[in-house]
Amino acid sequence: MAGNPRARNSKWWNNLIKKNWAIIAVGFTVIIFLTLIFTPRPSNLNNTPSDSTSDIVDLTLSRIAITRRAFCLDGSAPAYHFKKGFGSGAEKWLLHIEAIESCALRSRTALGSSKYMDRQVIFAGILSSDPSQNPDFYNWNKVKIRYCDGASFSGHPESEVKNGTKLFFRGQLIWEAIMDELLSLGMSNAKQALLTGCSAGGLATLIHCDDFQERFHEDSTVKCLADAGFFINEKDITQDYSMQSFYGDVAQLQVHVLFHGVAKSLNPDCITKLEPAKCLFPEEIVKNIKTPVFLVNPAYDFWQIQHILVPDSSDPHGNWRNCKRSIRRCSPKQLETLQGFRNSLLEKLSEFQQNKKGGMFINSCFAHCQTWVAETWHSKSSPKIQNKTIAESVGDWYFSRKAVKLIDCPYPCDPTCQHNDFS
Repeated sequence: MAGNPRARNSKWWNNLIKKNWAIIAVGFTVIIFLTLIFTPRPSNLNNTPSDSTSDIVDLTLSRIAITRRAFCLDGSAPAYHFKKGFGSGAEKWLLHIEAIESCALRSRTALGSSKYMDRQVIFAGILSSDPSQNPDFYNWNKVKIRYCDGASFSGHPESEVKNGTKLFFRGQLIWEAIMDELLSLGMSNAKQALLTGCSAGGLATLIHCDDFQERFHEDSTVKCLADAGFFINEKDITQDYSMQSFYGDVAQLQVHVLFHGVAKSLNPDCITKLEPAKCLFPEEIVKNIKTPVFLVNPAYDFWQIQHILVPDSSDPHGNWRNCKRSIRRCSPKQLETLQGFRNSLLEKLSEFQQNKKGGMFINSCFAHCQTWVAETWHSKSSPKIQNKTIAESVGDWYFSRKAVKLIDCPYPCDPTCQHNDFS
């Protein structure tokens, strides 16, 4: 057996899979977030929501997901937080897919297991029940869907590596089970619905937007909002596509396992034209979405700057360290590079900008997720474009009060921005 090349290759391959299960099993989405370094909360922005006890919402384990064996990474039950609507919002539903904030997707964290999730969370920003904080959606039925599958709810059982790791990649099954459960709780009667998500949740929102819309009556108003989920395929400061190259190396090892499951959740028209990885880029996803979509994105998204534009591998001497922590500490030359990054984002949004049903709020803040935080969603100190907060802009778009295609002037022109500072 020791002299058998096939046996040696099999042993090497199994060892490789065990060391890289998160990379190989969940595809491009995980590659984005595997590089995410845990960062302390910014000193100048309070990300802790309102302490109103009325907005503390309990965790619910999905009973339908359990019966369908739609498991989190570790085999635990998927979960969500549900706050029932009232008054005029009793037949209106808002779903929010949570963001990624940890340094890796592991089965022994809240991002891969409901065992480690907070039993209660505070609903703030777009999830708040305070009309002064959330004027258009405060009394809607609101659901926060917890992220625990590692691939923006797009994995299938076929993508599970049968190598003894006992990890489950069943995001698509989780999505379908939770949707069916919410429909049974009254969402099937919704007259209005909005699917939202931040960061990885924003990407999941784009992936599942049309499927979400198809679950409602034809006369229901259904739209989607992606916050900080428009990740772009951009060169880093060394002129390499670091993320794309890293993905390519992995894809050559195991294309079948990497995308056999995830590709099923992507647009078939895109899959026929491009390789699955490219179809996971939002710039391609939005081309095929039929449901109205609103994009909230900072032009200087600190996550993308830290991990796509200037990944650690591209800055071995740490020349960008201060700039990556605070845009106010960037040199004139570094700011010039950031302006180029902004230009690339706007170029990739140019086609979407012509979409009559779409909306956008692209501000010039050094930020990431802005819809679930009270201070950036809707408050006296919130970022504004043309004197409109994000909440007001989204409301105008959703209720068709006016067309909303707002693009901020370049940094540092906007004094309303709440720039994250990690110094």
